[in-house]
Amino acid sequence: MAKAVRASLGEMWITCQVCKSDVFRERGVKLNSTGGELFNLAWADETATGLICLHCGFVHLFVNRQIQLHHAKD
Repeated sequence: MAKAVRASLGEMWITCQVCKSDVFRERGVKLNSTGGELFNLAWADETATGLICLHCGFVHLFVNRQIQLHHAKD
């Protein structure tokens, strides 16, 4: 299983929109477009950082490249 992380944008710490937990697992997410799929160019589509809440499972997506991930202590 992926390591637990906490995340921040600048000075602001990210918490889950649903349960307010601040511990996530990170996963890259491909933002496929119809054109990319149609012309077999999905590899060129934009990616996002997915933060999956370890408490409730809600998925948060961030396209902002300024997001910072920090190792969460067990």
